[in-house]
Amino acid sequence: MIQTWEIGEAKITKVTEMEQIWPGFAVIPKATPEAMLEHEWTLGPFADPATGRIRLSFHAFCIEIGDEKIVVDTCAGNDKHRPNFEALGGLDTDFMDRMIEAGFGPDDVTAVVCTHLHVDHVGWNTHLVGDDWVPSFPKARYLFGEKEWAHWRVEPQVYGDVVGDSIQPCIDAGLAELVQSDMRLNDAVWLEPTPGHTPGHHSVRISSNGADAVITGDLCHHPIQFQLPEWSSEPDVDKPAATATRRQFAERYCDDHTLILGTHFGGPSCGLLRPIEGSWWLDPAGFADTVDE
Repeated sequence: MIQTWEIGEAKITKVTEMEQIWPGFAVIPKATPEAMLEHEWTLGPFADPATGRIRLSFHAFCIEIGDEKIVVDTCAGNDKHRPNFEALGGLDTDFMDRMIEAGFGPDDVTAVVCTHLHVDHVGWNTHLVGDDWVPSFPKARYLFGEKEWAHWRVEPQVYGDVVGDSIQPCIDAGLAELVQSDMRLNDAVWLEPTPGHTPGHHSVRISSNGADAVITGDLCHHPIQFQLPEWSSEPDVDKPAATATRRQFAERYCDDHTLILGTHFGGPSCGLLRPIEGSWWLDPAGFADTVDE
């Protein structure tokens, strides 16, 4: 599945690795089917209206502007050993073929931005050649948050050697740059700190010719968390901070024009934030037809 949006002079393309229907509580403990269905009218295409299960997507957002081609998050990757996360282990998908089709092949990409360094956001940073993990985008700068790297270089992930197979090879190849979470890549694309899910988590802002968009990363895994920001995701390392970040994000971008691009939102994966009874919901109206199967 490939979707595209025009944000001024920037073109954003979503390339999907996989999309699945999950029980919400597998990611968001409070998102039981019964609890989700209590909010049925706000779920739209982001959940199954019959069961209350959520549509969870693993995809990259690829930004093209001027001479730059920027990939935001690289999904789970093929051939990775992922104990405790069987759904992401030993994959053999055609994701890279889809990237090439979208114009973001290995030699096309100029920068890779990881919103954070969790297992499902760094996987295609590398691919297996023989017995070695090598960078998938050899002409790109790999931009890792300095604070994020300081955390994960000493805090092992429970899903296998994520650093060893998906991050360290990029550092060893001299392609990695440690950056601050407010870095500007160019006049139209910059990072914004959104901590809580991980210590150095950041989102990605795109602004060009009066048009605006923001890529969430994992500050939320499903739009229901805008309506109920206190519904923390299980992997949030600092749940109070993550809750505060979701509230601040929704307050900032409930503006009738900033396109919200959800890094794990299934279906149309996007919408505009609308106010609802002291909270917010993500309105996909006008965007559900952007899907190109």
